[in-house]
Amino acid sequence: MHLNSPVTESLAQQQILFQVIEIPLSEDKKPIRQLEELLNAQGLDPQSVVRSVVFKGENTGFCLLAVAGGGRADWALLRAHLGERKCRMAEYDEVPEATGYVVGAVPPIALPAGLTVLVDDSVASYETVVIGSGVLGYALAVHSADLLQFLSGKARGQFVKA
Repeated sequence: MHLNSPVTESLAQQQILFQVIEIPLSEDKKPIRQLEELLNAQGLDPQSVVRSVVFKGENTGFCLLAVAGGGRADWALLRAHLGERKCRMAEYDEVPEATGYVVGAVPPIALPAGLTVLVDDSVASYETVVIGSGVLGYALAVHSADLLQFLSGKARGQFVKA
C-alpha cells in the first residue's frame, strides 16, 4: 500500500524502511479501539505503539513526548527537564496548531522546527515500533533503532513513571 505524507517522505529521504498499517476508522472517523488485535494479527506488539503526547510548558511552549509501552508521562520529570514550574496537556484543538497533524495521527517526526521533542527510553525497548503516519487511518511500523537514529538530535531520557 502506498501512503504519501510528510512522515513517509521524511523516512524515505533517510532511507528508513517502514510498513504501512491500515487502521479502519469508525463511522465518526475515529481510529478503531481494536488496534491491539489489529497489531497482533500483523505480528506486532500492541505495546510497541509510540504515542506522541503533546503538552505545553508555561514558558517553553508546546512540547511533544514520544513514549512507547503505555507508560504515563511523569510530569515532575518533564518539568524538571524543561526547567518549568507548570505543564499541561495540549487541548484537542491545540494539537494540530502545535504539530500540524490531527489527534490520532501525530507522528514523533516530520514536525514543525520549533517544536521541542523529547524521546522516552521506552522507545528503545521494542525492536519494531508503530508511529503515527500523519494521516488518520494509517500508522507506520519502523525499526526502533532507525527511529532513534532519526531522532538522535532530540533529548532522550526517562520521562514516564516507573
